[in-house]
Amino acid sequence: MKLRTSFICQQCAFESLSWYGKCPNCGVWNTLVETVKEDARQSVNASMRQRTGAVKPQKLSEVRHIEKNRLKSGFAEFDRVMGGGVVPGSVTLLAGDPGIGKSTLTLHVLAAVGGLYVSGEESAEQIKLRAKRLGIGGENVSILSEISVESIVSNVSEKKLVIIDSIQTLMSSDLDGMAGSVGQIRHCAEVLIAAAKTKGIPIMIIGHVTREGTIAGPKVLEHMVDTVLYLEGERFANARILRTLKNRFGAVEEVGIFEMDDKGLREISNPSALFLQDRVKNVPGSIVTVVMEGTRPMLVEIQALTVASQLAMPRRIGNGIDYNRLQLVIAILSKRLNVPLGGFDIFVNVSGGMRVSEPSADLAIALAILSSFKNKALDPKTAVFGEVGLLGEVRSIGSDERRTKEARRLGFTTIISPKTVRNLLQAGKFLLL
Repeated sequence: MKLRTSFICQQCAFESLSWYGKCPNCGVWNTLVETVKEDARQSVNASMRQRTGAVKPQKLSEVRHIEKNRLKSGFAEFDRVMGGGVVPGSVTLLAGDPGIGKSTLTLHVLAAVGGLYVSGEESAEQIKLRAKRLGIGGENVSILSEISVESIVSNVSEKKLVIIDSIQTLMSSDLDGMAGSVGQIRHCAEVLIAAAKTKGIPIMIIGHVTREGTIAGPKVLEHMVDTVLYLEGERFANARILRTLKNRFGAVEEVGIFEMDDKGLREISNPSALFLQDRVKNVPGSIVTVVMEGTRPMLVEIQALTVASQLAMPRRIGNGIDYNRLQLVIAILSKRLNVPLGGFDIFVNVSGGMRVSEPSADLAIALAILSSFKNKALDPKTAVFGEVGLLGEVRSIGSDERRTKEARRLGFTTIISPKTVRNLLQAGKFLLL
């Protein structure tokens, strides 16, 4: 028997049998979401309870220690992000832009752990070609090209790890609607999660992202799974960052750093060396800053270029940094230091494809712009970090000592930080270019 669905407005709970771009009741756009009807949902839950049997409470002292049961992938960076390894019975959602390396990463992990690779987008021959390019023999990897979630669940009884590529391609015969619809995605996720919990098999689900960069499908999908990972980086750059957005079995501060080459993804133990390997020294507009990715300090290069504008409204372009943050730093330089930047085009870039979002890069961006504007190179052994306030002050940031220690470890002798700036001001000295 097929499950019946309806479209429910997320603002006023108006229910309709068909989808509308604009809710006929409250008039809000794009709020109607396909939802399984309540009676059908209850029948599904009842059938699941019949299959799983009665659940009895368990004393906390008798619960098995999770750390001892984690599956190690052989990738230290991946295991760090997962909190020490893959937990049996857990469900992980991995998202990222197209072509960023999601399938490559999961195939590497599966080759180390062993299990089943389910693909609704590629045939077994296509997966074999990719595995051959990555140098994966695949003796402990099984391939299943299938989109029926019922057929997939019936094949995961004795597998160590199951990869689903991707959730948007799956569909259930119990539910009307095409693959990728909100109802199909949610129902298929419910079936996979129930299978993972009852059989104790870890499942990793690959998900697509929307044009805005968010995970496609209903937002409740992120709440249903145990872990949400996001693989990011510039598609045409080598660096890849695996970031945790949610983790019920570990901390969410950790990140994994990888490099994409012709053999797939290779983990990087010293990411600062990767982002600084092509740095050109003694050139105006270049400065090194220390950012925190999770609990790990990393050194990246900030590049700036200022040129006289030929336009009525000068351009401000930032690659790898927030555009509004760039405008803020330029306004502070113009107002507090009286630097005439109004007639100049300003371009700021974070080298290596890195994206910097924390305010600690403000001071480095400001010094890079000043260096390019005055055409004076900064000392290549200088590392800079600190937040710049609207009054022109350098504000304190977290992990000051860890950033300083990492910079000195890599050979930077001069550290300009909120602490050093305060010491200079107290001594009546100022930093001038």
